Amino acid sequence: MSEALAKADHPDAASAEAEAVSSPAILQFDIGGMTCAACSARIEKVLTRMPGVVRANVNLPLETATVETDGTLDAGAIEEKVAATGYSAAIRESGFAAEARRQEEADARAARIMRRDGGLLVLSALLSAPMVASMASMAAGYPFMIPGWAQAILATIVQILVGSRFYIGAFKAVRSGSANMDVLVALGTSAAWGYSMVLTVLAWPGEPGHLYFEASAVILTLILFGKLLEARAKRSTTAAVRALSALRPEEANRIGADGETIETVSVEALFPGDRVLVRPGERVPADGRIIEGSSELDEALVTGESVPVAKHAGDDVTGGTINGSGGLAVEVTALGSDSKLAAIIRLVESAQAAKAPVQKLVDRVSAVFVPVILAIAAITFAAWWFSGASLDATIGATVAVLVIACPCALGLATPTALVAGTGAAARAGILIRDIEALEVAHTVDTVIFDKTGTLTVGEPRLTDIRSFDKNEERMLRIAASAQLPSEHPLGKAVVEAARERGLSLSRPTSFRGVPGQGIVAEIAGETVLIGNSRMMEENGIDTFLSRQISRELEGQAKTCSTIAIAGRAVGVLAMADTLRAETPAALDRLKALGIDTVMLTGDTEAVARAIASGLPIGDVIAGVPPEGKAETVARLTKEGRHVAMVGDGVNDAPALAAAHIGVAMGSGSAVAMETAGITLMRPRPDLVADALVVSRATVRKIRQNLFWAFIYNVIGVPLAAFGLLTPAIAGAAMALSSVSVVSNAALLRRWKPKAK
Repeated sequence: MSEALAKADHPDAASAEAEAVSSPAILQFDIGGMTCAACSARIEKVLTRMPGVVRANVNLPLETATVETDGTLDAGAIEEKVAATGYSAAIRESGFAAEARRQEEADARAARIMRRDGGLLVLSALLSAPMVASMASMAAGYPFMIPGWAQAILATIVQILVGSRFYIGAFKAVRSGSANMDVLVALGTSAAWGYSMVLTVLAWPGEPGHLYFEASAVILTLILFGKLLEARAKRSTTAAVRALSALRPEEANRIGADGETIETVSVEALFPGDRVLVRPGERVPADGRIIEGSSELDEALVTGESVPVAKHAGDDVTGGTINGSGGLAVEVTALGSDSKLAAIIRLVESAQAAKAPVQKLVDRVSAVFVPVILAIAAITFAAWWFSGASLDATIGATVAVLVIACPCALGLATPTALVAGTGAAARAGILIRDIEALEVAHTVDTVIFDKTGTLTVGEPRLTDIRSFDKNEERMLRIAASAQLPSEHPLGKAVVEAARERGLSLSRPTSFRGVPGQGIVAEIAGETVLIGNSRMMEENGIDTFLSRQISRELEGQAKTCSTIAIAGRAVGVLAMADTLRAETPAALDRLKALGIDTVMLTGDTEAVARAIASGLPIGDVIAGVPPEGKAETVARLTKEGRHVAMVGDGVNDAPALAAAHIGVAMGSGSAVAMETAGITLMRPRPDLVADALVVSRATVRKIRQNLFWAFIYNVIGVPLAAFGLLTPAIAGAAMALSSVSVVSNAALLRRWKPKAK
């Protein structure tokens, strides 16, 4: 349903919306016009100083601003303030429709810019080529000189067509009392072009001396080329959210009240409780539960699971996943912002928009970077001039300093690596909540696993069938038939095991559950009892043999039920919460990474040791009640360990919060996912190692990028000041610095999880 219809149907919506604006809130804006880190730092500084703003965070690669207000500001005031600073701001609408529209507009805008800049680059290169050829011929000993007036015409066209963007950006920055990369480029190229133009005019009609027309033209051409490469690389780092946003279908096949009529409607017109038909090959339109049909679903982009997952009636499905070969009737359970896909996108976006502690230092450096460079350029000019150097050499060194120093690489170093790393993790089904979680995860040296639902499947499965008359199939068929009406997990495990074996089952003519003991059912005229020894004894059943077998199996951490038919015990069934298939490999990988592992469980010591036997687990802590898990985590952290807690249940939430980093299984409770810093969308413990590895890789990229960003300027600026770099080479180095940083971050997109 559209927003307009929703407000019409709910008259209080408008007042509620107005009330939301006046209450403390976090607002997100799309920011336009930023060119470098100095721009984002300037906007952030301006926003932070606004009365009513608690904190502000401006993200350069994503071109967004997140503003937390105390409730006294509205979005319009913030937009006006940003506009007065020389940039544009537009409030971000929420919801899938708005996201899809925003993504479509962004893609169209990016395509237009790439076409425009690509055409300008070709034109600029063609105009600069004759001057470059002239310089190259002179260096090779075959002087070929283009007339000064011809150089002036070629360079002026480049200066106007390509340089105009830098003049506009520089004007806006200076008008707002700041300085950014545009100021440096505009000053540097204008100095080279202006000096050469003066020499050309004064020498007319003769030929002037050495000119810098080729320097200004080549600098602008190289910077434009660098910007194109940078934009392409930045776009690749943000591919994860775009791919997730593209998963949501726009239409759904709603099943009418009569169960037969099918109408095609917008997904926004659906409500929880509606039934939809999902045909083979279609995307599931919303989160829901299968009420009819069976198929296999491709959940790769949501959970990272590469193999289609079999789904049957009663199973939950996630909006955005792709249906396989069977038709499904699905009852809608969650829509829009309440859906799992929306939650995933929110987690990824919040992580990518967050700011690392080290970035705050970089922002402070970027804020003063341009003024410092302008001061260095002035000192360079004065030093060369007063040392008796020629004006040519003085201008060349000064222009080189202005051009090579660019804060772009510094500003892009951390956020591009963060965006690429969290995006790669999201594609693998690993959702990292924020930068703090990422930074903490790479320091983890101890991983605590809750047993049930984490290392184990979390639900009992039939493991042993002991039939006294050796007819196991008959006993299982009767036991499963008797428990068809049962909702107990043990009964369901027996029924599931019988169906897996293809046994034919028949519903009992009567069924009664006995709390704490078992069930009594009537099958084909015979009374069937299934339960513990107490039930058997109270019904006069001889349990001598079944007690011996049960004692043996219970020593292996299994739960046993005796089967009695027509007053006689016929066998024993044993169930257990079995280990996940990936558990041994997961523990081995963590051990290889130098990380200690601990199993935390409420089971008795004997049962816990039986489960852990044969596993490469470092330690077992048993007999811990749910309320004691957080205390155990706190005790280990006090010992100096950097602890990650892995769990999936509601009772794991306190322990997840107490650990340095909480890791929640996506198959578990919503409370656990909300508490954890990392969520694994697949219930696989081997993804824990992948989560720690990708966090280490991302932090490593951040450090590499910061190193390269600083080293370019630390080495480049002095070389330029001492005249060891020509302005053209300085321009190439400046463009290369930003491209190398963004490209290095984009390499994280190649990261793949080892969990298959």
